[in-house]
Amino acid sequence: MHVRPDAEGRQPVLILGGTTEASALVRALAPLHDVAPILSLAGRTLNPVTTNVPSRIGGFGGADGLAAWIADNRIAYVVDATHPFAAIISRNAAAACARAGVPLLAIRRPPWTRIAGDTWIEVDDMAAAAAAIGPAPRRVFLTIGRQELGAFAAAPQHDYVARTIEPIGDLLPVPRLTEMSARGPFALEDEIAFLREAGIAVLVTKNSGGSATYAKIAAARELGLPVVIVRQPEMPEVPSVSDVKGAVAWLLDRSSEPDRS
Repeated sequence: MHVRPDAEGRQPVLILGGTTEASALVRALAPLHDVAPILSLAGRTLNPVTTNVPSRIGGFGGADGLAAWIADNRIAYVVDATHPFAAIISRNAAAACARAGVPLLAIRRPPWTRIAGDTWIEVDDMAAAAAAIGPAPRRVFLTIGRQELGAFAAAPQHDYVARTIEPIGDLLPVPRLTEMSARGPFALEDEIAFLREAGIAVLVTKNSGGSATYAKIAAARELGLPVVIVRQPEMPEVPSVSDVKGAVAWLLDRSSEPDRS
């Protein structure tokens, strides 16, 4: 596919975002002369972090829609910098880029690993996480985002505290629910203080990796609390790096190559 540079001669790069890595990649690429980043957000957050590059919000209509958008906009490269649990868009990106003949790179955040002092119950999905809390009523801290809160309606005996960026609404219809609105990163001292003051008995979270929300894992370890943790889903096999620095190097290496018409 012939790549059409933008008005300044830069090659368009579609960044599938919504993470701290995506925001950092945009900041790193914005002043460069070889590439022109375009940030795509799913639109699930009402007040996303703003950037100074072109952006789009909303879905593409599956792999076919994404492939068409890539072709229509003459995208040179795609970087999948979505959340480790955004398996659908990652699969769609792999299929779309294969169809469009456009190189794809994924930033794959390594999962957290258990260390001495951690008490983890590892599960594969939210239904299993709800069951793993156990039948006896407990004070449960949910840090799983909004979309899958409904799974815990199957265990209404617990007293839930749910921390999300956006309001929960009626997504978790249980008798005892406390809502918290906050966006990371979070400090270890604050997380320890919160878990103590709120009387939390068990933490439920996703194994998202990264440093922005790891403090809750360290706080649970410090207080001897169990953590029900959902494993990362399987992702398509595509070229990947573990951080933004690697993604910038990958893009600059390819954008400096001769025109791949």
